[in-house]
Amino acid sequence: MTYHSPLFEFDPSPDAVINPSIHRAPLGFPQHAVMCWFGNVVRDRTAGIEPVHHVPFEHGNHPICVVEHRGIPVALVSPGVGAPAAVTSLEVVIALGATNIIGCGGAGIVKAGFDVGHVIVPTGAVRDEGTSYHYAAPDAEVAPHPRALAAIDQVLTDAGVPHDRGLVWTTDAFFRETATKVARRREQGCLAVDMEVSAMFACAAFRGATYGQLLYAGDDVSAAEWDHRHWDQHESVRDRLLDLALDTVIRL
Repeated sequence: MTYHSPLFEFDPSPDAVINPSIHRAPLGFPQHAVMCWFGNVVRDRTAGIEPVHHVPFEHGNHPICVVEHRGIPVALVSPGVGAPAAVTSLEVVIALGATNIIGCGGAGIVKAGFDVGHVIVPTGAVRDEGTSYHYAAPDAEVAPHPRALAAIDQVLTDAGVPHDRGLVWTTDAFFRETATKVARRREQGCLAVDMEVSAMFACAAFRGATYGQLLYAGDDVSAAEWDHRHWDQHESVRDRLLDLALDTVIRL
């Protein structure tokens, strides 16, 4: 018997048995939002701020707070690691009323030569995760919204931040980033590997939201031996990337 994967059964209907509309928007929820994967940075930025909503997870709810950036209210949330958790947070934020959203996080490097902290702007993603297939047909390419990509480029250029644009590889299983797979993705033109980008692009496009993402170069999987590079300890880099994401989102 030939096995047929349900992942290839894309249903374009926007309605499901459980819909994001179960989340009711508080009065005045912002149209701008930033999804930041640096949990400690988000906690520091939102210290003393009462959450306006929560994204419910069995491991613990993720608070959504509203911060003011250059006089503009922006919803800020740490979405959770991995495509299913991150897209759940994105769905909730969109359902609450955000239409212009920027993500910022870290990524492993599959192409050698990027120092820790170097900014990478995904222009598309190789879909090696399961979530995006529920938001886009299996053969569809996923990419950021053109307006978001343009805004990211402009903010980085204005700030004098060196950056590279290119494809990223999104995977569900970082313990299965084998040397063979890394080499294949590098041949495809991927600069980095992460766990959310392709699904975030697919979900945002499906829901009609404007979304783009910033990444910084973290650990290095480009060689036969993994180099951690203490990428998660670069607090100033992570804090700065959030500032750049906030600067970008208010331009949308």
